[in-house]
Amino acid sequence: MPDVHPLVEAITPLVERLNAQLVDPGDAHDDDVTLAWEGQPLVAVRLPSTKAVTPEKEGGVQSLLAGVADELGGSLRDLSRHDKQQAVLLLEARGAFEYRKSAEIVAEALGVTRFTVYNYLNRAR
Repeated sequence: MPDVHPLVEAITPLVERLNAQLVDPGDAHDDDVTLAWEGQPLVAVRLPSTKAVTPEKEGGVQSLLAGVADELGGSLRDLSRHDKQQAVLLLEARGAFEYRKSAEIVAEALGVTRFTVYNYLNRAR
C-alpha cells in the first residue's frame, strides 16, 4: 500500500465529515477544490452536490429527506443516533435548513425534538 501524503491524511476526517470525497486532481471537475503541495496539485476535494436536487422544483425539505433516507438505507426514524446525526449533516449540506419550519419537519421525520436537531447541528460546528 502506498504511503498517504500527510496533507491527505490530515484532511481525510474533515472530508468524511462533510460527506465529500477525495479525487485525483486529474479527475477534478470545475467545482471541485484542488489542493496543492509545494506548488503541485496533490488532491481534489469533491463536495456533495447541491445542484443534483433543486428543492423548489422537487418538493423542498420532503424531497431532501427522502434522498437522505435512500442514501442511508431506510426510514430516518429507525436510524441509530449516529446515523441521525449524519442525516442532519447531509440535510444541512444540501440546504434543507434554508426553508421555513425545516427544523420541525426534520425533527418529526427523525423522531426527535427540534432541540435535538439543533444540538446535532451545533456539535458539527
